[in-house]
Amino acid sequence: MSDAAKSFGFDTLQVHAGARPDPATGARQTPIYQNTAYVFRDAEHAAALFNLQEVGFIYSRLTNPTVSVLQERIAALEGGVGCTCTSSGHAAQIMALFPLMSPGDNVVVSTRLYGGSITQFSQTFKRFGWEAKFVDFEEAGQVSRAVTKRTKAIFCESISNPGGHVTDIPRIAKIAEKKGVPLIVDNTSATPYLFRPGDHGANIVVHSVTKYLSGSGQAMGGAVVDIGNFDWSASDKFPSLSQPEPAYHGLKFHETFGPLAYTLHGHAVGLRDLGMTMAPQNAFYALLGLETLSLRMAKHSENALILAQWLEAHDAVESVTYAGLKSSPYHRRAKKLYPKGTGGLFTIRLKGGYDACVKLVEELEIFSHVANLGDTRSLIIHSASTTHRQLTEEQQEAAGAGPSVVRLSIGIEDPADLIADLDQALSGAA
Repeated sequence: MSDAAKSFGFDTLQVHAGARPDPATGARQTPIYQNTAYVFRDAEHAAALFNLQEVGFIYSRLTNPTVSVLQERIAALEGGVGCTCTSSGHAAQIMALFPLMSPGDNVVVSTRLYGGSITQFSQTFKRFGWEAKFVDFEEAGQVSRAVTKRTKAIFCESISNPGGHVTDIPRIAKIAEKKGVPLIVDNTSATPYLFRPGDHGANIVVHSVTKYLSGSGQAMGGAVVDIGNFDWSASDKFPSLSQPEPAYHGLKFHETFGPLAYTLHGHAVGLRDLGMTMAPQNAFYALLGLETLSLRMAKHSENALILAQWLEAHDAVESVTYAGLKSSPYHRRAKKLYPKGTGGLFTIRLKGGYDACVKLVEELEIFSHVANLGDTRSLIIHSASTTHRQLTEEQQEAAGAGPSVVRLSIGIEDPADLIADLDQALSGAA
């Protein structure tokens, strides 16, 4: 991102960052480059691209002009130096750890994660020889003690899915800095409009672009943003970035590319070998969504607070987890870190238990029962019977997705209509 771009406001960056009129046609909107390969100027140009001596386009598994605009825009909004977009949010999590981890290494992970992420970290990563050490991030001492010589990263969500818990990122960032490992923050629920983890000490930010960044439930994607504030050569913990890379004639990524080392490794090695590439069409949809991110997130937050306050007073509701409520244990932290609002995601616990939750999702009319969040439409899901059903009840409760809990993703509809829909459905569930 240029120095001039850094001075632009968020609303300007979400529309313009990374994009320029198409040089061939003058088209103002970023074209969809539905293309696989790119013609080299000559043999010398081709060699320079493959040797990483020149930046350009070779093959769309590595780089694509439409995806490149999205990468630059997300990096600009997060205040990062570079970004690698992937085929999904889960792919982004693997891509974020890939340059850091070797068999036998571990990552310290918050217990408050999306259920699919818990499964990915606790089960799938074992096949790579990676270990996930789950810790309650409200207990800073536990986080610190969990870090060992084989720990390569600390991972958490800024606002947890599904519970809407607010992680104390500045506190966790200090632990990561002291231990000499990067802090990776999933910022999907908050988005950079409400919170930028890098401004509070985080080193890498991941997103499920599928959610709020795209905003309309129409495109899959993920993103890994390097904030550019971690020294990969400060120790011998990260040889993929600090030591010679055999596939590129002994090139040392950090020595050669400096702050861009992690991002370029993501493309030159990660996408090359793992192939978790974002489709140009999906990048185009995400770019359209990003143009209205600030407008949507303001409305999501406004609606969520109205509904959370109403639900908190409802006879059928035992508790509400929204951090914007004064009753929330995270309210003071949220006021400090999230002055623009705390997003559209939270859970409610019903007095009627599991059966009442199932009945509620079946009775709703405006709310859609789907395994997604961050849509302009209001969504609901009973996590214990869907996204978190593979976990034990103890794990479900730790993740904020117990049997009597439903997750709400509040959209941008008229809040009065949403309240009416919830009221009739809660009555039916009771």
